[in-house]
Amino acid sequence: MSKPPSPSPEPPTDSTLVYQFDQVQPLVSAEFDVEEALIDHGVPTFYLRLKPDSKQAFTRLVRSLTNIGFTLVLREKNGRNVLKVAPKPKTKPSRPIINVVLLLLTIVTVFTTGYVLSLDLVEYGLDPWMGAASFTLALLGILGVHEMSHKFAANHHDMEATMPYFIPGPPPIPGFLLGIGTFGAVIVQKETAPNKDALFDIGASGPIAGFIVTVFVSAIGLAMSPIELLTEPLPGGLPISPLFLLLMNVIVKSPGPGNYVVYLHPVAFAGWIGMFITLLNLLPTGMLDGGHTLRSIINNDFARTIFTLVSILILLFTGQLLMLAFVLFLSMYKHPGPLDDVSKLSTSRKLVAVSLIAIFALCLFIF
Repeated sequence: MSKPPSPSPEPPTDSTLVYQFDQVQPLVSAEFDVEEALIDHGVPTFYLRLKPDSKQAFTRLVRSLTNIGFTLVLREKNGRNVLKVAPKPKTKPSRPIINVVLLLLTIVTVFTTGYVLSLDLVEYGLDPWMGAASFTLALLGILGVHEMSHKFAANHHDMEATMPYFIPGPPPIPGFLLGIGTFGAVIVQKETAPNKDALFDIGASGPIAGFIVTVFVSAIGLAMSPIELLTEPLPGGLPISPLFLLLMNVIVKSPGPGNYVVYLHPVAFAGWIGMFITLLNLLPTGMLDGGHTLRSIINNDFARTIFTLVSILILLFTGQLLMLAFVLFLSMYKHPGPLDDVSKLSTSRKLVAVSLIAIFALCLFIF
């Protein structure tokens, strides 16, 4: 049974357009010097002369127009600043039950993963149930802090966003699949970032907060990881990042001379996953966190294409073919950018961008 398509909405009449124009013109004029105002192809359009506080003025205008059901974009065109206003599209209400069900399913799959991982450490005194519980708390803690930081940043900029959707995944199947019980978590932004500062904050907040939690989780997990004298060569282990290697060298003390192998406690493995998630999210492409921050800094299609190619090479180097397919899919869609694409990113955020580059390098799996 198929549902017939809904009829196309009736185009606005001339009287409706005039009414919309009369509604928004006083609000625009209150915030900006209007050089020219007209209805262009059915869209109220204003050519503006910007003021020193144009970023703040635009934010105030967004709030004012949102309250009466409009959205707006500010772009530079042929050397002029063009503001276009349109009715705000309706968004579907969130259904919290979906968030709860997905979270419960993810707890089950991640707990199962932690239990399977813990079985390898039973001989070192690890209770599999405790190992599973600690792994679940550590991994979902990293993911939860990451996504809630995005939501807090969105709320700070008066943007509507959902609670996190945790995505369950397969647990590990020995000899067949190295699953971790989850495909991560996401929030859904129901509104576009008002300016480049907001877009940067939303993109950067998750990786930074998640990274901080990841460092603590990794340190705690490594402190609980058993170490054993290596009597014969072992097959290759997990690739690790410079930061994980540094933490391992500082925290895990070898009891004497010789070569030793470290068996990662499930909490340490959760930290390893956290660094890998941070690395993937900071890839400067598409709608990933790194793509958001890059778009707030660089508004140049060619430059962003170069960064996408760099991301693809990194994924090929690390053997992440599934993530590579996802990035290729994302690259098919152009980033919409913020509503105000004219004002500049603040200097303080440019400095934070340097720290994001450092975090990316620390989490790059090269050992």
